[in-house]
Amino acid sequence: MLAFELTSCITTRQTNYLQTPTKASATFKDSASYEEYRLKEGDRLYIQVYSTDSKTNALFNGSTGAGMQTMAGSSENMDLYTYVVQPNGSIDFPIVGEIALKYKTIRESKRIIQEAIKPLLKINSIEIQLVGRYFSIIGSGKSGKFAFPREKVNILQALAMAGDLGYYTDRSKIKILRKTKNGTSIKSFDVRNVDIINSEFYYLEPDDIIFLQPMNSQFFGVSTVWAAISTLITSYSFGVLIYRAVGN
Repeated sequence: MLAFELTSCITTRQTNYLQTPTKASATFKDSASYEEYRLKEGDRLYIQVYSTDSKTNALFNGSTGAGMQTMAGSSENMDLYTYVVQPNGSIDFPIVGEIALKYKTIRESKRIIQEAIKPLLKINSIEIQLVGRYFSIIGSGKSGKFAFPREKVNILQALAMAGDLGYYTDRSKIKILRKTKNGTSIKSFDVRNVDIINSEFYYLEPDDIIFLQPMNSQFFGVSTVWAAISTLITSYSFGVLIYRAVGN
């Protein structure tokens, strides 16, 4: 029974982050690097066009100059000047018409929109923000939907936003559901591995869903060796008490 309980104990090897990978764990060293996010169907772009002509500014930005407030979603003009990537991969932009942006980065999209406007209007610059970006976490009492506070959010920052993983969460079997241009994929990884920083899992993408699951040890509620020994002594003492009571 002691041996059984000791095998159920949770060790620092099971809970610590940024560990050196073992032979049994997957390695991601030099397997991937950060890539700029590419727009997908349903993404929402808040676009501001800046010009020395006040009429041009009013046409594209409105007269209130809502500007940077949209990062927090507090601007009343946010929906009016937000453009959704349609199923055909384009946005419908004033005067210009349809502009194909699907699978383009924000930087590429900015250049494409600028080139589309220049033959029609004189502008100085444009600003593009990807708004309405969220990721979700499900399981182990951490379920919730979280907004991206910045352009890049890595998996460790995401878990910190959710209050870190619970003590009994299985860090070796974290799963991510992600939409790709080839369809929806589900991949599993070990978040304890230091090589995770070189993997495709390290940076989240909009609409990622992180699935958490409990360790088998949670069933026994044994977290340390001393807890296991204490449980054994308590069980033994209780057994002796029952045995003597029945014997008398």
